[in-house]
Order: sequence, then C-alpha cells, then structure tokens
Amino acid sequence: MKNSILKNKSFLIVFASALIMSFTMFSCTKDDASLSVMFSLSGNASGSQMVPSNSSTSGTGTYSGSYNSSTKVMTYTSTWANLSSTPIAAGIYSGASGISGTLVAALSLGSNLPASGGSVSGSVTLNATQETQLFQGNMYYLFSTTSNVSGEIRGQIVAQKQ
Repeated sequence: MKNSILKNKSFLIVFASALIMSFTMFSCTKDDASLSVMFSLSGNASGSQMVPSNSSTSGTGTYSGSYNSSTKVMTYTSTWANLSSTPIAAGIYSGASGISGTLVAALSLGSNLPASGGSVSGSVTLNATQETQLFQGNMYYLFSTTSNVSGEIRGQIVAQKQ
C-alpha cells in the first residue's frame, strides 16, 4: 500500500511538473510591441501624379528611407531635380493615389534652393492611423515651387517589409 501511495505521489509530481513546464513554454511569448519590424520606403515623383496633374514634364523626385514599426519613426531622404522654379515647400501627406490628402509633416527645405536639384532628409513619428495609411499605400510626398504653388511633383510612398 505504501508503494502504491508513493507511486501515485511520484506520478502526480511528474504530471504537475510537466503541466507547469508546458504552460510556461506555451504561454510565454515575446511582446509584439517589443519586436522591431523594419520597412524600406521608396517612391518616384512627377508632375503627372499631381491632383490635378500639371504641365511640369521635366521635374522629378525620389523618396527613400525606412520605417520602424516599434518606434513608429519614418526616416527619409527625398530628392528633386529639374523643377520649373525654386522649391518653396515640401511635405508628406496621407492620401491614396489620385486623391488630394492631408498634411502629415512638412519637410524642412532651408533657403536659397536651386530648381536644378537638391535633397532633404529627416524623420517623422507616425500615429497608428498614419501607420495604417503608410502600409496601405495611402501616403505620398510633394514638392511645391514658385511656379506651381499647390505642388509641382508628387510621388506615392511604398513600404516593403525588410
């Protein structure tokens, strides 16, 4: 009888230990918020993408950068070339292709910029809605000039998981 009780206690101890270990292994996951998922950002701009499109045929732009889903920070470098006149403003907007959107962040251009070309770099922290818009392809960048105050070139920003 004593052996039977000891066997039952041993069985219960082994069973309880296995159950606790299983529970611990399967219930412990990394917090998703602590996982940093990086995205590459890119985009090409032209006058034909403006809403409405404009007559700027030689102006172009590029957008490159990254987005960290953990910190919500978008870093970027955007360039322009062959604009019709001096760039006076630039910004990142939320909006689908072919739709005028709302300003997310103004890009600091500085002063005395040549129309022939240049670049601007920086970072922007997005909120949850803006992050969703980025992932859905509903974010763009735009450069305005003295000749095209409402915008000369525009390009959608594409996010691809690295």
